[in-house]
Amino acid sequence: MALHKVAEAMPRRLADVVSRGLVDEIYRWSLMKQTGVSLKYMMDFGSHPNENNLLLAAQFLHKELPVRLAHRVAELENLPHGLSAKAGVLKVRDWYVDSFRDLRNFPEIQDSKDELRFTELINQIKMRHNNVMPTMALGIQELKEDLGRKQGLNELPEIHQFLDRFYMSRIGIRMLIGQHVALHEPNPLPGYVGLICTKVSPVKVAQIAIDDARSACMRTYGTSPEVHVYGDPSLSFAYVPTHLHHMVFELVKNSLRAVQERYMDSDHECPPVRVVVADGLEDVTIKISDEGGGIPRSGLPKIWTYFYSTAQTPALYGPQIQEMSWVMAGYGYGLPISRLYARYFGGDLQIISMEGYGTDAYMHLNRLGNTQEPLH
Repeated sequence: MALHKVAEAMPRRLADVVSRGLVDEIYRWSLMKQTGVSLKYMMDFGSHPNENNLLLAAQFLHKELPVRLAHRVAELENLPHGLSAKAGVLKVRDWYVDSFRDLRNFPEIQDSKDELRFTELINQIKMRHNNVMPTMALGIQELKEDLGRKQGLNELPEIHQFLDRFYMSRIGIRMLIGQHVALHEPNPLPGYVGLICTKVSPVKVAQIAIDDARSACMRTYGTSPEVHVYGDPSLSFAYVPTHLHHMVFELVKNSLRAVQERYMDSDHECPPVRVVVADGLEDVTIKISDEGGGIPRSGLPKIWTYFYSTAQTPALYGPQIQEMSWVMAGYGYGLPISRLYARYFGGDLQIISMEGYGTDAYMHLNRLGNTQEPLH
């Protein structure tokens, strides 16, 4: 299909707010292929952050980031069920358009001065997109309210498939930008290559995440079940600690809430949540087990859908978005987003539940680091 025909077929909302030339450019770039990068490549390349390597990395990002942003803009313009017209989705689209325009207006990167200016720009872009998740959540919430009882979001798989693609892309964009910015850190922490720690101790990171999850549980309920950790603290592998913390925090938080609510009015003491860290040749696996009553078998597919949550959904409007935790508690984002983090570097997240007893979550983390980013 000719480019002008593609643009003509798209909804006109974007053309109402930006020039036709920019619309055409966005759709032209949205047809270009994205280039995946592996954890191992990021680590090997970033191990020597000299002037030449930083220049090459900046030149790659100058070409790659607009492609990824354009893919998302094109998709945001063409969502089903009227989702593209929701205020939150339009706001997110405009952020992506602004960032695409900023990158395309930036001249060719030819020397270290250009590279430093470019690094400042992409850091600003990363900050611009900080509130993408809660803002998009408002748009989805609006759609959910429009559908009412006639049709639940769980019956709209195309919405969930879009959100998986969108948030996986967001993880990748933020990882690429964050990694490049972090390579400019004048005093990097020992063992770190940008955002990547070459010797992450999953037991130690898990313990920090557990402490944070128990603090959150105590703020909500006034108390918290114990968490027992089993594993060798000296075990280490290359990974991004912030990703690992996010996943463990979400899973432990869910388990603590399930146990706490099951035993809240019981004469029995809350059983502990158990976290087991196992070292395999291919994966480091973390199992999180609770006795919180489990999930009915019919409900298991729903746990991976966005906006399925057993916690109360908070109401958010305007300035409250700024104060909202990116964890998205109560919005049903915890499990699907955690699975995307696991899959981003070739791992996975699985949930096995025994209704009437409890739930086991298995987080598989690829320790080889040679899997490329999944791109859509």
